[in-house]
Formats: sequence, structure tokens, C-alpha cells
Amino acid sequence: MKKKRNTSSLLKNGEPISILLMGTDTGALGRNFKGRTDTLILLTLNPNKNHMTLVSLPRDAKVAITNYESYYPSKLNSAYDYGGSATAVKTVQKYLNVPIDFYATINMGGLENMVNAVNGVDIKPTLSFSYGGYSFTKNKTVHMSGAEALAYVRMRHDDPQGDYGRQLRQRQVLTKIATNGSSLKNLLSEKFFKEISKQLKTDLSFNDIMLLALKYRTATHHMTSDHAQGDAQLINGVSFEAVPEDEKQRITDLLRSSLNIPKADTGNTLLNSDSTN
Repeated sequence: MKKKRNTSSLLKNGEPISILLMGTDTGALGRNFKGRTDTLILLTLNPNKNHMTLVSLPRDAKVAITNYESYYPSKLNSAYDYGGSATAVKTVQKYLNVPIDFYATINMGGLENMVNAVNGVDIKPTLSFSYGGYSFTKNKTVHMSGAEALAYVRMRHDDPQGDYGRQLRQRQVLTKIATNGSSLKNLLSEKFFKEISKQLKTDLSFNDIMLLALKYRTATHHMTSDHAQGDAQLINGVSFEAVPEDEKQRITDLLRSSLNIPKADTGNTLLNSDSTN
């Protein structure tokens, strides 16, 4: 896949970069690595500002998928199902007009292994609930193992905020993994990289990850956590999330600013609301 920017130069010079994180609800509970991406988070790392930005995108966002426009309207999480990681990257780039430098697609089993590799994470639950054999109490900090963290981020239907509530919990866990400095070295070993590669698809090489560890560690010192808020829309009996243009523009502004690139209009996967581009 041809990249929008010279990623080798960006990494070498420690310039701000973006990574599209995609999570498939597979690889745990005996499932295989296929299906749709239930998690889409655009992450930027800016070592110059010691800042990390995580923005969740609605899995049901109404889009036209790049190279599959005839299926419009489609849900954003179907881009991976249609054409893999590259199609998802191209669609998100077009949707927001933000360059994506790298991607990492991980299944739920991989997330569980990552939490275990940093010796667990301390999380203050956003609400009280039970799921997958575990119970969580709102605002009561608990040290979670990989299995507990997996249960914590998978629950959706009992959350009053639905998928937006789950997105918040996902960002919580990912942030804790990234900022767990004392145990992060466990994630940065070639042994672990090879072990988890069965549950991870990424265009970051092991050497790229070493450069990230060397030049981008300070970017985890401060963090902005956000999401694109959509409005429910029913089309032919199918529920979508339609993100208003001003909300998309706000997210585009936030991400482009975090990458130190000039402001620009947000993107669109369509020529207009009724015809595919």
C-alpha cells in the first residue's frame, strides 16, 4: 500500500506520526482472526510536544468504503471485512483527510496477551457491571489481568452509552498499556513481538517499534482522549451512526494539529450525500 507520507523519514527524525489501531472481536473465546473491526482508534504520537492523542471512530459510522463504493451505505467497521487493513486505512484517510502512517490490527486474544505482558493494568471502571465472569465497580480502581481487561472492554449492550461507552473503556486500557513504563520493555522484546505476531497484523517492523521506543516514549507523558460523536440513523432497517460535518471537522482539526500539519477541510467518502465518489 502506497503511503501518503515518507514514514521512514518521519521515524528517523522523530516527527509526529499517526497509527490506525484496529481491533477485531476475534482471537479469544476460540474465534479466528477474521471479521469486522469492532474497534477503530486513530492514535498520534508527538514527541516534540510530549503528547499522545487517541480518537475513537464509531464502528457503525456511515461511509462509502474505498474501492467498494457500490455497497454504499456501509459501516466503517466493514472496511476491514471487505478489503483488509489497507482498505480500512484508505477509507479512514479519505473520511477525515488525515494521513495515516501505520496501522496495527490486533485481535482480542492479542490484547489479552499485551495486558499480561505489562503485568496487568490499574483501571478505575467508568461504571459498575458484570461480564464474562468478572464484576467491576464504578470508580473503584482494580488491577486487571489480561482476561479481566478483555471482559472490561468487550461489554457493550449493558452500557447506557452503548458503543461510545465501550470506546472509552478501550482507550482507558490502551492508555494504561502505553504508559506502563516500568513494564513496557516486556512489550518491546523480539521474543514477544514474534509471539504476538499471530494475533497482530501491522506494517510496523520490529526495527520501527524499536525506533518508536527510543524516540517516542516521551509522547506518552500527556494524553488527549476523544471520540467522533455520531447521530443514530436508520436506513432500510439498518442502524448507522452519521457523524455531522462540524464534528468531523473538529476531529480532523484535532488530529492534524497533533501531527503539526496545516489545517484543512475534513474529508468525505462521497461526492455528496447521495452519490458515491
